[in-house]
Amino acid sequence: MGIIVSVLSGKGGTGKTSVCAGLATALARHGQKVLCVDLDVGLRNLDIALGMSGEPVLSFADVSEGEARLEDAATHPRIPGLQLLTAPIGRQPEELNAPAFRKMLLRARRHFDYVLLDAPAGVGTGFRLAAENASIQLLVTGPDPGALRDGARTGEILELMGKEDVRLVVNRVNPKLYASMRLTVDDVMDCVGYRLLGLVPEDHHVTLAAAGDKALLEYTHRGAAAAIERIALRLSGHSVPMQKLK
Repeated sequence: MGIIVSVLSGKGGTGKTSVCAGLATALARHGQKVLCVDLDVGLRNLDIALGMSGEPVLSFADVSEGEARLEDAATHPRIPGLQLLTAPIGRQPEELNAPAFRKMLLRARRHFDYVLLDAPAGVGTGFRLAAENASIQLLVTGPDPGALRDGARTGEILELMGKEDVRLVVNRVNPKLYASMRLTVDDVMDCVGYRLLGLVPEDHHVTLAAAGDKALLEYTHRGAAAAIERIALRLSGHSVPMQKLK
């Protein structure tokens, strides 16, 4: 049975979707069968981060409500094993059929090694729909003290929901700034209080890849792409040393 991972953030602007897309791409390139599900109703953009903006993509509501088959989820044109279901248009999050969505994910676990749920920012309906159905909660936060505090609060909400496996990704890190502040990896972990899965540096290639309709790992293997590769390996159970903040 496959593993369902929710990719969450307590606030917008953390780069959560780019992390989700990068992890999905890395896992698929390592031979895993991966399904990405965009839960950001009204603001969907996971297709752009995956380099699939030109592909016809079914919504997860089409599949969960029986209007289409799970097997018909859009397949990445250049990365075998990577498929996508996007968020439906013209619905409010409160209108989603949660029981049908849950049943769809049970089917997906039989067909895919990983199902990544890209939740909307905040802690509303989409956040809870993702968290409730995942066994691993991947909390993406920014590098500044305020964002880390928001990340800690979001983690507390997950704990109140009974979620125990919460892992942290700090995105858009400026290593030189961290060094000047004399912050270490241990400091980051102590600030939020959750297992640190990885640090992703600020990288303009994320924007350039999306502008070229390519996944980040198709565009480059350095910077943020290399960091996400390491995170994907850790998520898969491999022991990979944590990179230093330089």
